[in-house]
Amino acid sequence: MQSKIGFIGLGIMGKPMAKNLIKAGFPLVVHNRSRSKVDELVKEGAAAANTPREVASSSDIIITMLPNSPDVELVALGANGILEGAKAGQLFIDMSTINPIVSQKIAKEFSAKSVAMVDAPVSGGEKGAIDATLSIMAGGEAKDFERALPVFNALGKTVTHMGSIGSGGFTKLANQIIVAINLTAIGEALVFGAKAGVDPQKMIRALAGGLAGSKCLDQKSEKILSGDFAPGFKIDLHSKDLNLIQDAARSVGVPIPTAAFVEQLFAALRVRGRGGMDHSGVITFFEDLAGVQVRKPS
Repeated sequence: MQSKIGFIGLGIMGKPMAKNLIKAGFPLVVHNRSRSKVDELVKEGAAAANTPREVASSSDIIITMLPNSPDVELVALGANGILEGAKAGQLFIDMSTINPIVSQKIAKEFSAKSVAMVDAPVSGGEKGAIDATLSIMAGGEAKDFERALPVFNALGKTVTHMGSIGSGGFTKLANQIIVAINLTAIGEALVFGAKAGVDPQKMIRALAGGLAGSKCLDQKSEKILSGDFAPGFKIDLHSKDLNLIQDAARSVGVPIPTAAFVEQLFAALRVRGRGGMDHSGVITFFEDLAGVQVRKPS
């Protein structure tokens, strides 16, 4: 018999992830701040819960997919939160991208009630969430990872046990360093070529076939060329992650000068009102500086 899953957080990533759990045959109970998304999942077979506590009291495994560390702390440990409704023997999986030090703190609180925790942030964006091809980086005890594995296999294609609690979060933040720097480099390079008169579409084709090729270039080139920056992953959220990286780096004593520079570029985009754009929209910063647009003429 499939474990009953409680899912909290039906945003850009969470909603398709929850749908994939329903498709995989898991009984699901869901909670979200906005009721419309809950109602959408109920139509697909999920049950609704009014509070995180109610989710926990009716689930075997509880999953959160929330924007930031304070959100997870509030839902997990706050009034009417998961911990209030949790029972010994349950498993809590946080799939949000948060400060790994916060994950370790929450795990300690849950352990006192004999509830296990795995931190398991994901990479792959909205497309990966929809297609169930996410890369999942999990931290926690081996036995808890094994218990979570059927859930992870319904959501992702690459599932890796990274080590103890928090190691999933540190790995995800490393991922976010690479993605932010890669997208920034792509934006700068394409603007450089466009200003010199090179066809951006041909440039992307040529770059993708060489050492400069990357998943970022493959997955984001159409957005860049069309100028359609509807978010798969918002600049606001990646900016949040870059701030988390600064905090986490300080906690372990690691200098991250390149990530710090890119964090300032993302902050500048937010000041310009572009935080709701897809993170590939970082190219617009360089377009502004150079006075050229890479996107195809409409």
